[in-house]
Amino acid sequence: MKYDFDRVIDRRGTHCTQWDYVEDRFGMPDLLPFTISDMDIPSPTAILKTLENRVKHGIFGYTRWNHREFKGAVRRWFARRFSADIDEDWIVYSPSVIYSCSKLIGMLSEEGDHVVVQTPAYDAFHPMAKALRRRWVPNELKDVQGRYELDFADLEKKLAHPKAKILLWCSPHNPTGRVWRRWELEEVIRLCRKHRVAVISDEIHMDIVYAPGRHIPITQVADGHLEGVFLCTSASKTFNIPGLGGSYAILPNPDIRRRFLTTLKERDGLSSASIPGTLATIEGYNHAEDWVDSLVEYLQDNMKAVSSFLRRHLPEFRFTMPEATYLAWIDASRTPFTEEELQEALIRRGKVAIMPGSVYGANTASFLRMNVGCPRSKVLEGLKRMKTAVDQLHRDLGD
Repeated sequence: MKYDFDRVIDRRGTHCTQWDYVEDRFGMPDLLPFTISDMDIPSPTAILKTLENRVKHGIFGYTRWNHREFKGAVRRWFARRFSADIDEDWIVYSPSVIYSCSKLIGMLSEEGDHVVVQTPAYDAFHPMAKALRRRWVPNELKDVQGRYELDFADLEKKLAHPKAKILLWCSPHNPTGRVWRRWELEEVIRLCRKHRVAVISDEIHMDIVYAPGRHIPITQVADGHLEGVFLCTSASKTFNIPGLGGSYAILPNPDIRRRFLTTLKERDGLSSASIPGTLATIEGYNHAEDWVDSLVEYLQDNMKAVSSFLRRHLPEFRFTMPEATYLAWIDASRTPFTEEELQEALIRRGKVAIMPGSVYGANTASFLRMNVGCPRSKVLEGLKRMKTAVDQLHRDLGD
């Protein structure tokens, strides 16, 4: 490997959500965490050097994002990575992907309208819809021997409801790791166009896709429905820079784009971009593509390590290699344990924090979501702790 992704860096004491505040969610400090989706891997050197030089300048005033350097970097990235043609005029800054999704839902629907979501779903989606007083309408994915498939018949039924206004899409999908095929995307667009439903697509994991998979931006299949499609994404997952702030959205609809920018600047006062976030995005997109390719290979090998360990040491846990993301979606349904029993053992016996499946939907309590965006030594240590906890549970049951 050209880059040292095995290097362990102690993140404790940096006000880090994953490490320093693990007790908030799991009730115990000093657990080995595999939780919130950031990585224990430093950002590429090109970004670090750019930030060092900017810090030496010493002045951090209000900053513009609406210029060729920022939008051109985004446009060229989409062209190189996805063969996607993005008009620079469509690109708008946003403080976060969830902010973009929330504001767009507010513009494209009214209180009481339906937001259709594939479940299991990213855990920030449901509270956002609830806070906006929209009705959460799940379109449950079908687990077909570990590979998740869209239920198109149920999807059309949900989209056909007169109150259905938004499909809140996730591509690649979190937490299942699916990369949607072109035919699936085209059918989703066809149904949304037929029933006049807008598509808000969270594509923040778009660059963590494993060979031979290929991410297709929703805008590339939106023929005839382009002004009803809204793509929200960020460089934060790609380069591990969520703490620097900033994201962007691709909004082909000129009226919604104008309203979005008015809300951003005049109502919410958020139009001045984060200096480090903007610079990191530009630098990463322009000069760190090779680093991303190497990172994806490393993360795929982490997933293979999870698969191999579970197959050899914990065969009752089912794991299907994901097509994208650094989030391992592990099926514990064949174990004799409840979610509460398993979590208690992981925390108390294994001293390890792995996200419970119920966080992502009502029917996924038998799953674990394990973040493997870290050095392989941490992945293996976490799996060993998981085995310690499970072995103790079996002993307690007298197996």
